[in-house]
Amino acid sequence: MQWFLWLIVAAVLGAAEIFTLTLALGLLAAAALVAAVVAGLGGSLLAQILAFSVSGALGLLVVRPIARRQLNTPPLSREGTDALIGRSAVVLKEVTADQGLVKLAGDEWSARSFDESQVIPVGTTVEVMEIDGARAVVYPRELLP
Repeated sequence: MQWFLWLIVAAVLGAAEIFTLTLALGLLAAAALVAAVVAGLGGSLLAQILAFSVSGALGLLVVRPIARRQLNTPPLSREGTDALIGRSAVVLKEVTADQGLVKLAGDEWSARSFDESQVIPVGTTVEVMEIDGARAVVYPRELLP
């Protein structure tokens, strides 16, 4: 019957993890499952508590830091419009603070100048500083530090 109590503890901790998303309660729920297995195999109450304590400590001290590091690691590759930032483009129609046209990644993109007081002439190589909606915000390459 003790194994059933450990399963209830695991379910409560698992449900609490869903609401907190800290990963700590989920690991403790897994530790409660380990204690339930020990109880199901006929282990004493001391063995169950020891199993819960050891597996919970291992989870919190070893697994949780590794999992948090993986969750906080940015993706290795950028996708979509983020992948265009930092790329070169060539001005097809003069770029001002309000309008312009560049050839970027094989496509024509509407563009505006990063520096609002700057006019970038046709043929200039520019770098994409950001993507603002469907418009590339560009700056001349020769002026970059």
